[in-house]
Amino acid sequence: MSDVFDIAVIGGGVVGLAILRRFAKAGLRCVLLERGADILSGASKGNSALLHTGFDAPLGSLELACMQAGYAEYLAIRQRLNLPLVESSGLVVAWSDEELAALPNIVAKAHQNGIADVRQIEAGELAAREPHLAAALSAVLVPGEAIIDPWSAPLAYAHQALAHGAVILRGAEVTGGTLANGAWRLAHGKGEVRARVVINAAGNFGDLVERIVRDPPFAIKPRRGQFVVFDKPAAKLVNAIILPVPSEYTKGVVLFRTIFGNLAIGPTAEDVDEREVASCDGETLARLKARAIAMVPELQHVGINAIYAGLRPATQHKDYVIEALPERNWITIAGIRSTGLTASLGIAQHVARLYADHFARLPATPEPVWTPVPNLAELRPRPYQTGGDIVCHCELVTRAEIEAALTGPLPATDMGGLKRRTRAVMGRCQGFYCSAEVTAIMAEAARGTP
Repeated sequence: MSDVFDIAVIGGGVVGLAILRRFAKAGLRCVLLERGADILSGASKGNSALLHTGFDAPLGSLELACMQAGYAEYLAIRQRLNLPLVESSGLVVAWSDEELAALPNIVAKAHQNGIADVRQIEAGELAAREPHLAAALSAVLVPGEAIIDPWSAPLAYAHQALAHGAVILRGAEVTGGTLANGAWRLAHGKGEVRARVVINAAGNFGDLVERIVRDPPFAIKPRRGQFVVFDKPAAKLVNAIILPVPSEYTKGVVLFRTIFGNLAIGPTAEDVDEREVASCDGETLARLKARAIAMVPELQHVGINAIYAGLRPATQHKDYVIEALPERNWITIAGIRSTGLTASLGIAQHVARLYADHFARLPATPEPVWTPVPNLAELRPRPYQTGGDIVCHCELVTRAEIEAALTGPLPATDMGGLKRRTRAVMGRCQGFYCSAEVTAIMAEAARGTP
């Protein structure tokens, strides 16, 4: 790659991919460098998969602005990219007198944030909406909160970027860089690339990457969030997203349905030193399960499907850290925590404005190429319903789906990437019955055999 790109994005999470999409659609020559074997191999692979209104975001914050812009753009493009959405609403539930006293302030803050349909409901209406929920005192109803697919959306952003000429390099950890004659030369695991402007969206490694250009004014302290996923029968026990009254430190654990037909609780909020592997511990998971049963007693009769954990790239700052360094041809994006999935498209809009203000005017965006992705959501028709060889019987994934995920413009390159594209090996047995066959299919694809 001897040519100079206009933009080099470091980090293949949902934020980096949304930014890549934005600039590629505008006609700029873009490259993305991801250290992992596949996209979404870092913080973006483990989240709650919720589309947030921003009702409880800090008033006047950049986070709020990006969340609301991202929310609006997701709704505007989701049908053309075949992205699902469950309009579940959210309920901030008060279980104690202290929590009850906090509800009016939550409503007031939501209204200040422009979410006018948020209102407090009494115990009777709450019980009618959530008949399986343990008795509570009251709740705040947030109609716009929704459930989405955490992996298909960024995959669609990646595909759309590729359709507009972008390049995505995986296994390309950036190890250094120099700026000379108006262009960066970035060294990475597979060689080097040259680009006029670098965008650091490296998530949990953002402060390490930032050292290429300056002593970072932020420090990434990964915040681990653990989740417990109940078996599919649990999903019928809850209708809305059940949110706690938040504390100063955390929004608390959430009980929510997934787009894949399960019910989950999480995340916890634990500051850790690990940046890459999010581990789980039995004591925390037991507390999560107990909390879920306390909220919905019938869950004591439902088994556990899976456990998982994610690492959120928290900093010492409460708001997002997004700024341009014009004299260094660099844009920094850091501290994008649990709201990053919702905010990613809005962050991309904000970064595009920074680029236009400090580097160059963006060309007029032509009508884009739309790249719809396969459906993984349980609420829509899926391939197994029309026949085909089912390989993963827990999640009803067909051989054709697996083979398709191993081909195309951005094929899965490891088991994690294949899981996120198909749901294979993610069901009740966690791959006990199907992983050998899935691995064989991957090996066949790697050899180029049918």
